[in-house]
Amino acid sequence: MISLLLQMNRISSSTSSSVLRQIICCYSTKSSSSSSSSSLQPLTVLNSKPSLNPLYSFLPQSQNPNNLVNLICSTLKQNNSQTALLQLNDSLQHLIPHLGTHEISKVLLRCQCESNSALTFFNWVKLDLGIYPSVHNYCIIVHILVWSKNFRQGMEFLCELIDLETDKTRKIDAFDGLVSCSEECNWDPAVFDMLLKAYAKDGRVKEGYRVFRKMVKMGFVPHVLAFNCLLNSLSKSDCIDKCWELYKEMWRIGVDPNTCTFNIFTNVLCKDRSKDKVNEFLEKMEEEGFVPDLVTYNTLIGSYCRHSRLDDAFYLYKIMYRRGVVPDVVTYTTLINGLCKIGKVKEAHEVFHRMINRGLAPDIVSYNSLIHGYCREGKMKESRLLVHEMIGSGNLPDNFTCRVLVEGYGKLGHWHSGLNMVVELKRYRVAIPSDIYKYLITSLAKENHPFAAVKLVDRMLEDGHEPDEEIYETLSKSLCDNSYVEEALRYKDKMLERNITPSFAIYQDLISSLCRLSRCSQAETLMQEMVVYRLKPDLIICRALISGYCKEKNIDKAESLLVSLAIGYQLYDTDSYNLVLEARSERSSSIELMELQDKMLKLGFAPNGLTCKYVLQGLQNAMRMKGNISRH
Repeated sequence: MISLLLQMNRISSSTSSSVLRQIICCYSTKSSSSSSSSSLQPLTVLNSKPSLNPLYSFLPQSQNPNNLVNLICSTLKQNNSQTALLQLNDSLQHLIPHLGTHEISKVLLRCQCESNSALTFFNWVKLDLGIYPSVHNYCIIVHILVWSKNFRQGMEFLCELIDLETDKTRKIDAFDGLVSCSEECNWDPAVFDMLLKAYAKDGRVKEGYRVFRKMVKMGFVPHVLAFNCLLNSLSKSDCIDKCWELYKEMWRIGVDPNTCTFNIFTNVLCKDRSKDKVNEFLEKMEEEGFVPDLVTYNTLIGSYCRHSRLDDAFYLYKIMYRRGVVPDVVTYTTLINGLCKIGKVKEAHEVFHRMINRGLAPDIVSYNSLIHGYCREGKMKESRLLVHEMIGSGNLPDNFTCRVLVEGYGKLGHWHSGLNMVVELKRYRVAIPSDIYKYLITSLAKENHPFAAVKLVDRMLEDGHEPDEEIYETLSKSLCDNSYVEEALRYKDKMLERNITPSFAIYQDLISSLCRLSRCSQAETLMQEMVVYRLKPDLIICRALISGYCKEKNIDKAESLLVSLAIGYQLYDTDSYNLVLEARSERSSSIELMELQDKMLKLGFAPNGLTCKYVLQGLQNAMRMKGNISRH
């Protein structure tokens, strides 16, 4: 050490600073092997300790690592945020390697009364320098921001803090960290309420509940808003038992519930099947001065009806009158819908009349619920009467009304009644949705009523709806299956006129139908047309054409087409080959049959058992024909 100081004394004044820094660095490097913590730790080390090297005192104050915290704090206090960042970047570049998490904490604590400066510094460290703050750094900045009422930014950093807990390599507890930091900086109890909200926001319900228990154990009383946030998360996660535990703990520690608390518990009750808890809860609400309102009862009744618990729903309906809460249209509609779901349409209609008799005007949902109930029972006459009543009351049918009526007639097979219903609704200027048209058209086509479907397509186009590919395919198939090929061809041409390319399925149906009707030349022309639209023929089309030409006794055409399809489209259909071979076996000589077989084998056709049968059959026929000729 003495020799080191003597060396430093000999250094000229012009070069003292630079040489001194080199000597200090050499000294620090040598001493690092005998010390567990270096004063010049790298940035990635989170738990860095303050630099206490005595040789730093020989450096100017602006270059002394021991003075780093003072330099940063003075810069932050003298300048605004943007200017401070520029000055920190320019003047402290050579000292940044000495900035560790310990120094970060010291700067934050010095700036805790100036939260903007603390936030500026924290973001500079995290974003500009790329130093990842420690849990302790996060806890301090969160306390500073919450104490300064900057709740938005505080919540953002809290969410980042709890994300650190997911790192399994580090044992981190955000709650414990916040508690320990509260001993050295200003803090606001609201930070722990915000912690509960952060867990709920992140969907980590179990961690939030664990922190709640720790808070209560340490004497913290959460605010009702934080309590509601945690309670709502537990309810959405179906932690019903935990909800009731939280409810009891709430009363024990003296948290006063508010309307939101009771609304959340209303949803909890919807998931809980205990009827006793409902009565107990409603009584508790009244004791606390919160009278269950219409929303509370409608929510509970709606839940009971969804779960087919109609007895409980009507029990609450009666309780409403006893407690002075008058049911509204939503209440009655919910009960009507619940009764219709379990097939009690007659009772639902009685409730409907009761609603009207008590001065309430049914809305479109009320009518739709009852109409749907009758349609499911197949009682279309009652449904139709309700539609007329609905229109008379000023409620025009909507998409749902149209769908349930049309589907109701469809289930009974009364398609013409469904069509008439559409026409009647159009008279009342009800817009028929495209999906209703599609349902009717495809259903009529599948039920072998293609011309009725065609007329409905025309109506659909008049209403401004363009049929989709499925409609065209279903309609074309129905026309072809019922031997109305000419009509199907006309529809294909109409599609082309509207710049709609017919699908592969349409061409396949048309070609197959034409071949069945011995119109193979026209079918082959269609195949050439589909190729123009980049649609390649498949095995079904190949088989239909070959079979059609064979039935027409045009064997040469069938054979040439089979060869061209194999060469042009790699269609090697053994069944089609067998059809040609079968037709040839009746008239061809044995030499011609063998030549045909050789040609097909060279092209790539794979013979099967049926192929051998037709070859043998052809050879026998050829021998028989030769014998007959020799006798003559």
